[in-house]
Amino acid sequence: MLDGKVLFITGAARGIGEHTARLAAARGATVVLAGLEPDRLAAVAADTGGAWFEADVTDQAALDRAAAGAVERYGRIDAVVANAGIAPRGTIAVGDIEAMAHTVQVNLTGVMRTVGATVEHLIASRGYCLLVSSAAAFAAMPGMAAYCASKAGVEHFGNAIRLELRHRRVSIGTAHMSFVDTDLVRDVQEDLPEFRQTLRKLPWPLGTVTSVEACARAFVDAVERRRRRVYVPKAVGLVQAVRSLMVSPLSDAVIGHGARTGVPKMEEQVRALGRAFGRHGGGR
Repeated sequence: MLDGKVLFITGAARGIGEHTARLAAARGATVVLAGLEPDRLAAVAADTGGAWFEADVTDQAALDRAAAGAVERYGRIDAVVANAGIAPRGTIAVGDIEAMAHTVQVNLTGVMRTVGATVEHLIASRGYCLLVSSAAAFAAMPGMAAYCASKAGVEHFGNAIRLELRHRRVSIGTAHMSFVDTDLVRDVQEDLPEFRQTLRKLPWPLGTVTSVEACARAFVDAVERRRRRVYVPKAVGLVQAVRSLMVSPLSDAVIGHGARTGVPKMEEQVRALGRAFGRHGGGR
């Protein structure tokens, strides 16, 4: 179903974006890769027969150039995966507020800018756009305030533009994953031992770590079928169904009980770490 389709992917140099590009190309898509690591982008493009553009999702002009370049080369954009994302270290009391603000700029505003750069082309092709949110849109975790806020914003942005673009025959999906085995997640576990401990204690399916290959399969399936919602693993849909419980006083009491000791430990580790992002990226 992807034969002849042009798929534009942000955050495509590694992780979910890279694997989605490789699988989509294997299923017949022409992939256009946007991201911040030119050497890696060039290698993925060479392997997939696609094109690549160096573009920071906080830079509207760069995204506009990438989208225009894709259309100049291939004549159209049929689908978009707005995937670029980062995660900072720290809490609101012990952490870099600029890093938290930058996370929202990349994860949420970057999605808005990606859609803004490609929407006229999606209207022309009656295309599909998958916005990468998270299970964090449904359930809050200490130490992840900026990430949770940004991903909740992505979900609701998607809900709104789905209605705005419906009459133009453009379909909008949102993707909600638990933890995926990417450099981003591995970096957090390496940097913060307390995060590893917290991950082990999370109830199923929130503590599940899914392979990046399985996540990419879900994303490519979503593009093929123009899905409204994507859950990885599928059981994350159960969390969405009880999302009011996940932010209830009961949830506060349960999670807060462990946070009394867990958060101070995490904050000590953040102080010792001395940086706001992992080894494999925090944007520019």
